[in-house]
Amino acid sequence: MKEYTNTGSKDTRSGFGEALLELGKQNPDVVALCADLTGSMKMDAFAKAFPERFFQVGIAEANMMSIAAGMTIGGKIPFTGTFANFSTGRVYDQIRQSIAYSEKNVKICASHAGVTLGEDGATHQILEDIGLMKMLPGMTVINTCDFNQTKAATLAIAKHIGPVYLRFGRPKVPNFTPADSEFEIGKAILLNEGTDVSIFATGHLVWKALEAGKILEKNGIHAEIINIHTIKPLDCEAILASVSKTGCVVTAEEHMMNGGLGDSIAQLLIRENPLPMEMIAVNDQFGQSGKPEELLVKYGLEAANIVKAVQKVMSRKK
Repeated sequence: MKEYTNTGSKDTRSGFGEALLELGKQNPDVVALCADLTGSMKMDAFAKAFPERFFQVGIAEANMMSIAAGMTIGGKIPFTGTFANFSTGRVYDQIRQSIAYSEKNVKICASHAGVTLGEDGATHQILEDIGLMKMLPGMTVINTCDFNQTKAATLAIAKHIGPVYLRFGRPKVPNFTPADSEFEIGKAILLNEGTDVSIFATGHLVWKALEAGKILEKNGIHAEIINIHTIKPLDCEAILASVSKTGCVVTAEEHMMNGGLGDSIAQLLIRENPLPMEMIAVNDQFGQSGKPEELLVKYGLEAANIVKAVQKVMSRKK
């Protein structure tokens, strides 16, 4: 099992904030819009450095999306910032009509996703946002795993032409991806080679998958672990190549089972190579208030749950 070092836990939203400031220095067409959460979104450094390119729209998320869509007509590259719940569910009509259908070059940047938002509870947590966004034609959907990858992804989406949904989080999580890695949209990252089972993980659960891999190795199970940071477009080639070796699949995500990464991979496999599969995800429930780690345990999103899913799926192999 390949070793990965946690260089210090950091919140992924800070990776977004640092990259946004860099983009402001690199490209005068980059503008930022926020819905009254500048500090929470780590957009304050950009706002201070480029006040003429920062737009505080207040608690008016639908207006923010419409304004951002309009800015693209003048050649600007708008980055919108608010919580994932308010970036998707609250403004879905504006995103669908003004951004996705109109093919506008808007970067929808969403923090505080999943249950790890914690104590704010179900009304602020969202577990269905990936599903909402991936169903929109032409929308790129990215879910990063740590600080470094979030920073790299933020820099990369500025160069991508077309609407993007970038999802990240609030809590401090292990920072283990190389700081100098270039982010390639739609290209999965092989973290550990294995022959017994393919584990496809995204977001905060990538580190959990690596922890599970260590436990499995002690039990003589060699897991192939792949970071699927881009949900759409999905790296079908990498997924099919892996499962052709291992013959069974486990997916892991901090999202609803319906509409998430597991759903996308299941659709691919049923068309190309049906195999035993298990999904680690939230099963048809809303979140609730609690400490992030406690909620991960409650909803079965821990390394131990991945290990159990691997044992179950391997028992179904032919």
